[in-house]
Amino acid sequence: MPSEPVLRTVALSKSYGSRVAVDNLDLEVSRGELFGFLGPNGAGKTTTIRIALGLVAPTTGSVEILGREVRRHRARILPHVGALVEAPALYGYLSGRDNLRVIADLLGGVPRRRLDQVIETVSLQGRDRDRVRTYSLGMKQRLGLAIALLNDPDLLILDEPANGLDPAGIVEMRDLLRGLSAAGKTVFLSSHVLSEVQQICTRVAIINHGRLIRLAPVVDLLESPGDFQVKVDDPQALALRLQAHDWGRQARVEDGLVVTPAPNGRGRELIRLLVEWGEQPDSVSERQRDLEDIFLSLTGGDS
Repeated sequence: MPSEPVLRTVALSKSYGSRVAVDNLDLEVSRGELFGFLGPNGAGKTTTIRIALGLVAPTTGSVEILGREVRRHRARILPHVGALVEAPALYGYLSGRDNLRVIADLLGGVPRRRLDQVIETVSLQGRDRDRVRTYSLGMKQRLGLAIALLNDPDLLILDEPANGLDPAGIVEMRDLLRGLSAAGKTVFLSSHVLSEVQQICTRVAIINHGRLIRLAPVVDLLESPGDFQVKVDDPQALALRLQAHDWGRQARVEDGLVVTPAPNGRGRELIRLLVEWGEQPDSVSERQRDLEDIFLSLTGGDS
């Protein structure tokens, strides 16, 4: 039986004059999920996150966290939410530990052992007494995540948490988020690192121009029909012929090969059609798709 949503948007919309940033968005995120929130730049991701945190008022619709509407119950809800939105606001002249103490005081104080726990969780032990101005961008991101974890939140809302991390840091972040999810925390993750989203998220929502265009488990997206690669003597001519069909509008030439959908998503149907057209392809092979391919196909290549 599905659990009550930890995060829910209901017909959520936000307009700035004539520009629609979020357009009638409906989402539900369950407890313990690692949920990916994806979209091109300007798609409405950060606006949605800011509304969820009570930083921006929606034009219409609502956001509910832990069963309560954010605008009406913000003071009761936000102590259960940890957030890292864009670059964290840090005091460069203070140490990492002292930055945590400042935030802890604003939260009403937390035990010293909690400071030690979050510092260890984000792998800043040994550097926590150094001034933040000496930190790399990746270390600042990890300190921002430590701040988000201070109040031991039920829900983490993270906007580009891998920003500035080197490959080893990205792997550490992946393992950290998996561990938090396994411990029962809900993670709402907006990221451009689609290879990482593919590895750690259970479901993803993809938005474009403020509208939800796909919501599905990652495994279902990866198993959905993909493109085929066809090697022929005249790839441009074949691509144009395929584009004349509704199912083949995305046919194109890449590295001398025709990359195209197939009728009904079936390779055998594509081969049958090529034979009917008198084509003699050297090869027809299914193209392995990843989340980035799917994202680009759904958003029309917007970035």
